[in-house]
Amino acid sequence: MLPATASRYSSKAHRCIRALKTVQVDHPSPQLYTTLPRRSCSSASSTPRITTHYTVHPRDKDPRWESVEMERFADEADVVIVGGGPAGLSAAIRLKQLANEQEKELRVCLVEKASQMGAHTLSGACLEPSALEELFPDWKERGAPLNTPVTEDVFNILTEKHRIPVPMLPGLPMRNHGNYIVRLGTFVRWLGEQAEELGVELYPGYAASEVLFHEDGSVKGIATNDVGIAKDGSPKDVFERGMELHAKVTLFGEGCHGHLAKQLYKRFNLRENCQPQTYAIGLKEVWTIDEKKWRPGRVEHSVGWPLNRNTYGGSFLYHLNEGEPLVALGFVVGLDYSNPYLNPFREFQRWKHHPFVARTLEGGNRIAYGARALNEGGFQSVPKLTFPGGLLIGCSPGFMNVPKIKGTHTAMKSGMLAAEAIFPRVAAAAAEGGESETAGCGPLGLHVPEYAEALKASWVWKELRAVRNIRPSFHNYFGLYGGMVYTGIFYWILRGKEPWTLKHCGRDADQLKPAKDCTPIEYPKPDGKISFDLLSSVALSGTNHEGDQPAHLTLMDDSVPVDRNLAIYDGPEQRFCPAGVYEYVPVETGDGMRLQINAQNCVHCKTCDIKDPSQNINWVVPEGGGGPAYNGM
Repeated sequence: MLPATASRYSSKAHRCIRALKTVQVDHPSPQLYTTLPRRSCSSASSTPRITTHYTVHPRDKDPRWESVEMERFADEADVVIVGGGPAGLSAAIRLKQLANEQEKELRVCLVEKASQMGAHTLSGACLEPSALEELFPDWKERGAPLNTPVTEDVFNILTEKHRIPVPMLPGLPMRNHGNYIVRLGTFVRWLGEQAEELGVELYPGYAASEVLFHEDGSVKGIATNDVGIAKDGSPKDVFERGMELHAKVTLFGEGCHGHLAKQLYKRFNLRENCQPQTYAIGLKEVWTIDEKKWRPGRVEHSVGWPLNRNTYGGSFLYHLNEGEPLVALGFVVGLDYSNPYLNPFREFQRWKHHPFVARTLEGGNRIAYGARALNEGGFQSVPKLTFPGGLLIGCSPGFMNVPKIKGTHTAMKSGMLAAEAIFPRVAAAAAEGGESETAGCGPLGLHVPEYAEALKASWVWKELRAVRNIRPSFHNYFGLYGGMVYTGIFYWILRGKEPWTLKHCGRDADQLKPAKDCTPIEYPKPDGKISFDLLSSVALSGTNHEGDQPAHLTLMDDSVPVDRNLAIYDGPEQRFCPAGVYEYVPVETGDGMRLQINAQNCVHCKTCDIKDPSQNINWVVPEGGGGPAYNGM
């Protein structure tokens, strides 16, 4: 539901919002699909159409769209922010703080694809409060939901049946003294409340689907997605265009592997002077456990089993203090793994049966599940951050401190630095341009390189540079153990001051080996008590999408999944997806298989877009409000 601040919209924008709301009907209860209407052929010469989305099949060439009105209403803001995560909300808050301090009128609009603030947010999470203390020194008085200070810090190397404790010495990046265990979705919702109190206009349920450009090539703003399109790509009777939001500067804080950021990387060549980003998939559950086993404030991390030494990954188990015996636990697998038979979800389920983990979960009840990709490239993989009309903030460019397993504090700080850099420029442009709009003859998109300069002078850059070699140091013959030795020598002793910078191995999509060169992995069946099947897990995420819309998991070429991914890599998308979106099923007539996309199940983790060895999958936004409905994940 739109906030009261929407009253500042123009009358045209009001009409557009009302029109959009008429087709954003209430969704039925979440349904998970293992079958879709079957198509009748699969040969290379007659590949069935899987993708019907207009980003692949343009509407201007489709006769069904010939008489459809395609005008979009437009509205004007000083700053538009894409993404309601920690970075976007921190930027919005800081902008309004500065405007209020200097008694300036500044319109800040933030669009978020989730139906509610925080509903698509998922993290461990152990929060370092440094950026929060800068943003709100009185955060405790404001009631920030940081209820669980860390009281114990445990780190283990796991073997199949045993564990090897590793002491958490002062100065090691994994040490959590002074941090808080949080439910990040709850924290984001609180940030949203603070933003609204300051006058930020928040628009949850409206997904930014397109970047708009001025004639000079600078960013003009964004457009929200169209609604009322049928699964076959045709317009429904209730079809409505999205609306345009124009701004002097647009901040892109979509989170890890944002689909608009991907377009900006190419258009402005932002990754020209950095290494490819590398990623991981993080899977998480929340449990209620036996109160006798509950130790609020305890933080447990592990590496090792069930992964082999050459597969980067690890686990966490956090004991929350929120009035009931809750634990948050999860498993992270680097997406640069090479064996196409590896299944991150099933590795997670297997890990829970380790004696050291199972003893906490036995007798408990699983109440939530979700998954999300995360950036692991760090310092080497940060792209150019500014371009005419826009900036990249937060996990979109990737400021995660990988050995700390923390990125919220750096994401927040990047948003705050962006706000401080653009505020004087936007305020000056507003004073010079008066009421003129970027849609008319007013100023075009502002370029603010001062943001990148401020970031490189901040503690964020210093922190990322110090740990820059830890993640790539795991790429050695000894794998995990070689990386741990490197960390002990060059980080703990030298604090990252070595005069070299190691490189990553390249794109994660290029790391898979052909299936014929790898050994299949046999996973135990779930017992329904500690380990579970995939679909019952996805049901706990609250995931739902409007069923009658084109799949937002688009394929550039519908023949590639069977002809290449299945033929060479044994269909790895059916294993690396943590939500059962991709299935290879027999064709109805003749021999062979076809790919089936169960888009309704998608939890918006972006793993498919990252790990697809053919780079044929392009994730785009579905209708606003669709996706998971996480409650404090």
